[in-house]
Amino acid sequence: MTDVSRAAGQLAITLKQQGVKVVFAESCTGGLIAASLAQLPGISDWLCGSAVTYRNETKRQWLGVSGENLVRRGAVSATVAREMAAGVLRNTSEADWSASITGHLGPDAPRRLDGVVYIGIAHRLPDPAESIQVRATRYVMAADARVQRQREAAAL
Repeated sequence: MTDVSRAAGQLAITLKQQGVKVVFAESCTGGLIAASLAQLPGISDWLCGSAVTYRNETKRQWLGVSGENLVRRGAVSATVAREMAAGVLRNTSEADWSASITGHLGPDAPRRLDGVVYIGIAHRLPDPAESIQVRATRYVMAADARVQRQREAAAL
């Protein structure tokens, strides 16, 4: 069993125990997170879907990520990860939680961003209605190769 499969299994158990639905906004993982969850029988009770927004314009159009932040902060930033998580949650009314991932997994990454990913987590607050709490965390991948980095990022 791969780390990604193991993480997907653990997440499925948590979602079922908590009785919550989740939606994803994936960039650098290209849908690997949702695809790994989708292999599990019964996951449709908890997995709403995933928006694979690989390009900046798609992040802007589908998730409402600020064009200014994409230019100023860059797609690989905590700001954009938070906006992605909040946007996909706003667009998916049945979801309770969302997670986003954006990063630069190489090759040809700028040195300061090589292997860096940001994960955004958002959830709905019960009061006031329509309020969302969002946070983002930075990670640096241990692997050197792109595909291994994608798997490592998806297992976070």
